[in-house]
Amino acid sequence: MIHPSELVLNPDNSIYHLKLQPEQIAEKIILVGDPGRVQIVSSFFDKIEHQVSNREFITHTGSYKGERISVIATGIGTDNIDIVINELDALVNVDLKNRVAKKTHKKLQLIRLGTCGSIQEDVPADKIVLSTHAFGLDGLMHYYNYQHSAEENAIRKAFFEQTKWPEEIPKPYLTSASTELVELLEEGNVQGITLTAPGFYAPQGRAIRLKPRVEDMNERLRRFSFEGQRVVNYEMETSALYGLSKLLGHDACTLCAVVANRYANSFSKDYHSVIKSLIINTLKKLVSK
Repeated sequence: MIHPSELVLNPDNSIYHLKLQPEQIAEKIILVGDPGRVQIVSSFFDKIEHQVSNREFITHTGSYKGERISVIATGIGTDNIDIVINELDALVNVDLKNRVAKKTHKKLQLIRLGTCGSIQEDVPADKIVLSTHAFGLDGLMHYYNYQHSAEENAIRKAFFEQTKWPEEIPKPYLTSASTELVELLEEGNVQGITLTAPGFYAPQGRAIRLKPRVEDMNERLRRFSFEGQRVVNYEMETSALYGLSKLLGHDACTLCAVVANRYANSFSKDYHSVIKSLIINTLKKLVSK
């Protein structure tokens, strides 16, 4: 039995942070960081069955062209992703009443739609980046028994060597997207390795009054290359999404609209329309098969 201190439930038996019941989520789930973006996604649904809100976690579940889909706001950061993915898995793979894991595993499709900053000159604002892999600069997966694949270890080795990774900064882990979802969602998008940062400023090389410890880090990252793969963008959730999904047996993929190009020091003039187009295209691809 999973103890109450480990699997925390509300008085109505809903999962603690998300405040959801198992029947209130679909197997296809769109994740967005911004709570305000949930309503934008669900505005394209044919109907909405459930609307649940608790803290920054907002969920709408409905249907789009006959397919049941949920959209959930995760808030910012891998710490929130840790909560969201563990609780979503518990909703489908744990008998909450008896507090035991179910004998039959249910796989979720988890697609993050977000925003990011590009560090490559040829990936300007308003492009969409599909993250094939994500370097976790946050350290979250070090707390789990995450084992890198042979490919991930090869990329990490080259990454540390080429960037001359500083000893005073924790070594990042590397996680990978679901190949099934990459094949489903790749058309029309730039593919690359994403950096998942534990903050918005110094961890992404930004400076207002405080300078980053390693001021040329973005230049080091921009030059990295391994068998045609390169680091393309910064965001704040994907490494945890991929790592936890892999350990729990779910498929995950991230698509991010580039709102800032760090190389050109430019910002999107109308990223809201780009996000809207990203949402529409993703929904169409999710129901295409």
